This record gives sequence, C-alpha cells and structure tokens, in this order.
Amino acid sequence: MNIAVVILNWNGRSLLEEFLPSVIRYSEEATVYLADNASTDDSISYTQTSFPQVKIIRNEMNGGYAKGYNDALAKIDADIYCLLNSDVEVTQNWLVPVIKTFETSKEVAAIQPKILDYKKKSHFEYAGAAGGYIDKLGYAYCRGRIFDTLEEDKGQYNDTTPIFWASGACLFIRKQVFEEVGKLDEDFFAHQEEIDLCWRIHNQGYKIMYDGSSVIYHLGGATLGTMNPKKTFLNFRNSLYLLVKNVPGNSVWGLIFIRMLMDGLAAARFILQGKFSHFLAIFKAHLSFYANFNTFIKKRKKLSKTGKYYSFFSVVWQYFILKRKHFNQL
Repeated sequence: MNIAVVILNWNGRSLLEEFLPSVIRYSEEATVYLADNASTDDSISYTQTSFPQVKIIRNEMNGGYAKGYNDALAKIDADIYCLLNSDVEVTQNWLVPVIKTFETSKEVAAIQPKILDYKKKSHFEYAGAAGGYIDKLGYAYCRGRIFDTLEEDKGQYNDTTPIFWASGACLFIRKQVFEEVGKLDEDFFAHQEEIDLCWRIHNQGYKIMYDGSSVIYHLGGATLGTMNPKKTFLNFRNSLYLLVKNVPGNSVWGLIFIRMLMDGLAAARFILQGKFSHFLAIFKAHLSFYANFNTFIKKRKKLSKTGKYYSFFSVVWQYFILKRKHFNQL
C-alpha cells in the first residue's frame, strides 16, 4: 500500500527544523512530501539541504489549508494520503496500525491517530484528541477534549472505534474517497474543513476510525493561536457553513437561528472580557456568512444527506450548565 505523508507549510522553517526529523525517522513505509504554500522564508531550501529525501511540491499561492492540500494532492499518486500538520512529532510505528486497518477494512475511508499535546505529553491535544464529534447545533468536541478542558491520557482511549470526524492535524484518507466526495471545500480556507469532508464521507456510506495504537504529539496553534481573532472569525463562520451545507431537512433553519443567538452571547462575553477584537471577529464572521449564503445553498442542494450526525442537542448545555467536562460524562 502506497502512502504519502504530506506536510503543508507556509513560512514554517523553524517548525520543519523541530518536527520533520521524527517524520523522516519513523515513516519508512511512506513517501514524505513538503507542500509549500508560496513561502517567503527559506523553508524549501532548508528542506532540500537537510532532508533531500523529501519531495517538494510548490503551490503558486497561500490558499490556506483546503486549497493548499487540494493543489498538492492532485500532483501525488498514492493509495493513502496522510495530511500532517508541520508542528507534529510522530512516534515509532505510528503508521503500522493505520496501514493494517486500511488493508483489512475496505469500508474504512479515513483514520485519525491518538493526538497528544506536544507541550504536555501526558494530556490530549485540542485539535482532535481521541476523535471528533459534533452536537446537533454544529459545535465540535472530542473524546479527550471538550471546549478548553483537556483530559489526561490514562489509556482510556487506547481503542479503535468509529468517530464522526478526524482531525486535520493528522488525517489519513484513501485517495479514491478523497476524490469521490469532492476533496476539501476551499471556501472554508482553514478550520473545520475536515469536519465538512468527513460529513461527506459518512454520506457516501464509508467509515471514519480512530486508532489509539498510533500516537502523535501536536504543538497546536502554530499558524493561528487561540488568541488570534482570525481563528475566532474562521471558527464561527465555518461552523455556520457546516450547518447550512450538511444538515438535512428544514430543521437546519431553526438550528441556524439558535446558533445566531448563541453567537451573540459569545460576542457579548468577549466584550465583558475586554476582547473587542474577538467581538469584531464574530461580527465579521456573520457578515461573511451572509455574503456567501447563496453559494452554500447551491452546495447544499448538490449533496446527499444520510443518517443522524449527532448524539445530543447541545454540548454547550452539557459543559457549561451541567458541568460535564469529560467525554464519558456526556
């Protein structure tokens, strides 16, 4: 089975210097690619000099996560793509269980490994943890991470189990399925586009799995930190995109209305905290959503809708009102 580990990079020379060695050391089963999003630093020359075995793909522009990967993967011939963030340290034999699952389970289209925190390796990391889910309102959460609460890794998620979405920090996907479901939606630019992709994978009848025997460590926030208003903008806007595009039936409009109200509460909370740039980011997110509403209505009409995507109505209620901070409490 031919596997391509593809690392998207934009002006990340320091990250490549820190994290690329582990990928090279422990990825003998794969071909490693650097997909460069028109960097202006010396990322490419550094990689060519220090790791000549890495294949370089030069994208013409910085189109974000979605376009960056779409452009790069179109140039790679492999059975399995691994979309790997540039701030990830991998571990010995991380590819072995993933390859085995793909070889033995043809219905599995995508896999996510266990994602632990590079800065605190005893705990799960925000972007994916032990596999992702969403509630009826479109709020994403994970086994091992709900909002800002990160669980300690005590082996409670060492299993292999179906999940709703796999993290874009490390996403294994069959090339054939990636092309079949329409690749990454470039209108998302970055953040939550992997949830949209996984939703479409489910709609085609495939499975997405989490494999706790494959372990990586993710730094997180290397491109956009949690305090960056741009990240707030993308998360709030793209969450609305997800609902309009993918939720089946007329119930979506009630969900959108509720989300608008909840976004207003979040904006008010930012004002009370003195985070005016984040308040403005939510306002801009809604303006961008309105501006692109018709585009997503057209996308909605083209997509097939299948079964239930959620386990309960609101993870916000569970977390903030009922004080259920861990996945096994939900």
